[in-house]
Amino acid sequence: MHGSRELRDFLTSRRASLTPEDVGLPSSQTHRRVKGLRREEVAILAGVSVDYYVKLEQGRVGNISEQVLASIEDALRLDELERQHLRSLLSSDSVHPRRRPPLVKARPAALAMINALDPVPAVILGPHLEVLGINHAAKALLDDFDAMPIRERNLARWMFLDPRPKQIYLDWAKIAAETVAILRAAAVAGVCNERLTELVGELSVASPEFVRFWADYRLFEHTHGIKRFFHEAVGEMQLNYQALPLPGDNGQTVIVYTADKGSPSEEKLALLSSWSATPMEPDSAKRVDHQ
Repeated sequence: MHGSRELRDFLTSRRASLTPEDVGLPSSQTHRRVKGLRREEVAILAGVSVDYYVKLEQGRVGNISEQVLASIEDALRLDELERQHLRSLLSSDSVHPRRRPPLVKARPAALAMINALDPVPAVILGPHLEVLGINHAAKALLDDFDAMPIRERNLARWMFLDPRPKQIYLDWAKIAAETVAILRAAAVAGVCNERLTELVGELSVASPEFVRFWADYRLFEHTHGIKRFFHEAVGEMQLNYQALPLPGDNGQTVIVYTADKGSPSEEKLALLSSWSATPMEPDSAKRVDHQ
C-alpha cells in the first residue's frame, strides 16, 4: 500500500478534488478528459516544471526540498492530516517489507475502565478499527461484538459486510466514508501492515461501496463529533462521541458516547442502557417515541 502507486493515487485524488476556479485559475475552455486540475496546472501553482511534477507523481523524485514540498502542498490545498500523509509517503522510512504483526489486545485495566463507565457506551478500538473491548451499553447501542468470531470484530468490516449498521446509522453513507478515510489515514509508516492489507483486500472484493469510498482517497481522524442513531427499541437518538487515545497502547482509542443533558436522546439512551444491564425478554422492549 506504500510506494510509487500509493503516492500517485494520493496526488491524483487531490488533483481531482480541485477545479481551476478553486485555485484562482481561469476556467478551461476545452473539454477535460478527467475531472480536477491537470498536472501542468499544479506545476504552475507550485512553481515547478511540469516534468518535475510528473516525476513526483510517479515516485521518481529523490530528495525534495522543504520549500518545494510546501509549495506543492499549498497548490493542492492539503490540510494538516493530508500533509502528514504525503510526507509519510515520500519518506524512505515508509517503504518497508510486509509483516504480520501480533494480534492487538486491550489491557485488562483498559477493559475494566470501559466496563466501569456503564451505563455510558464505550468501545476500545485498535489502529485498524479492531473492536478490542465493548461494554454492555455500547453492545446495546451498536452490536454484540464479543459474540462474534475474533476475526470479525472490526468496525470497518461490520460497517460494510453486516446489514445492521445501515439500520443503526441514520447517516450511514457519511459514517461509512469516514470509516474508510480512517483506514486510509492508517496507511502510514509503522501502521500499514499485512493485516490492514488483508482487511482492505477483503472489503474491496465483498463491497462495491467500500471500493467507491476507498477510491476517493479521503483521510479522516476520529476525534469528536455528533452521530445520529436509530434503535428499534427507543427510536432516533443524537449522540456526541469523543475519541480518547490510550497513550502507549499502539494506536488504541476509547470511543465514548453521550447525549446532551436534558435532551430526549439522554432519556432514550438511559432507557436503552438500563435494558442492556439485565437480560430482557424479546418482546419486553417497547418502542419509545418522543414528539
